[in-house]
Amino acid sequence: MILWEHFDKNEIYILVMLVITYGAILLLPKRLPRNIALLFLVWGFASSTLFDFTIGGGLLDYYKVNDSNHYELTDLLSYFLFATFGYFFVYFYEMLHINKRRFIFYIIGWMIIGLVMERISGWMGVTYYQHGYKLPYSVAVFLVVQTTTGLFYQFIKNREAKPIPT
Repeated sequence: MILWEHFDKNEIYILVMLVITYGAILLLPKRLPRNIALLFLVWGFASSTLFDFTIGGGLLDYYKVNDSNHYELTDLLSYFLFATFGYFFVYFYEMLHINKRRFIFYIIGWMIIGLVMERISGWMGVTYYQHGYKLPYSVAVFLVVQTTTGLFYQFIKNREAKPIPT
């Protein structure tokens, strides 16, 4: 792993976004138990890493992150940035009292947020598409990740609500 090939706007963008998103986590009222907050930070980190190492690298190699196809420190930092999206997804799920009827609209809303953030990341030089990949292809990725995240959270909520048999 190298620090970075060139320290420029993409590294600055990632660092600024890390400060903003983790600052928001610390400053917003606490709606989630600490274990759930930590779980979905890890979930966001893991899901972004999974997709980055499958479609972003390896045989498919549809995009490069930051300045090169070499692994940089800011690549790792970007996974910590994606971790916050897992947290905020669940945070606002609770804040907005999402139920079965509103779930699909919530997913679509987050898909739009994801597409906007991906577009901004492209402008900032964080993501470069290659081998024919286009922004609309990310719709499927966002739908899979966000639906899975919502269903996983609902599963955990339901499990915590049930009394443990003795």
